[in-house]
Amino acid sequence: MSSVENVVRRLPEPLRSLALRHRELLKFAVVGGICFVIDTVIFLVLKTTVLHEKPVTAKVVATLVATIVSYVLNREWSFRTRGGRERHHEAALFFIVNGLAIGLNSLPLGVSRYLLHLQEPEVSRLVQEVADFTSAQIIGTLVAMAFRWYGYKKWVFPQADARPRVTPGAAPATPTPPRAADRSSTTRPLRRTGPRRTGR
Repeated sequence: MSSVENVVRRLPEPLRSLALRHRELLKFAVVGGICFVIDTVIFLVLKTTVLHEKPVTAKVVATLVATIVSYVLNREWSFRTRGGRERHHEAALFFIVNGLAIGLNSLPLGVSRYLLHLQEPEVSRLVQEVADFTSAQIIGTLVAMAFRWYGYKKWVFPQADARPRVTPGAAPATPTPPRAADRSSTTRPLRRTGPRRTGR
């Protein structure tokens, strides 16, 4: 992911300043693009195989898998300096926000299929597939993505700079173990260097 930051730094002005100012949104969009591909592939595979008669279920499963990937990438990259909550609390809120987002993402597909009846035999197979893709993968994704962006910053990662920013390539600071000479000087009593008195 550091390659994206390197590309941003090579952009000409004023694009570079704009991208750096909105780096969280840019990273969020990149993660969204990755998860969109994951979601689309799983959705299409399920919808054309084992869940052929249940496209909404296929969409929910696909979105759930993409959500798990999204949590890891957003926490460790997009919002890596934000936080303010304990890890289990943060994860719970993340999945609550995404549970609502799954509903928002699936809603347009449900409207297309069951309210507008854009499915066979009412329409042709081509119209059905175009309607499914448009409602689920474009409209639903955009609505859910806007809600996620708001929810992540408002509830999941509410505090900016809550975690230290780690420079790419730099190892985190760790305490230096004491050298052998230091350990010997602190753990062993000092030996007398003068002549030993015999008491005679």
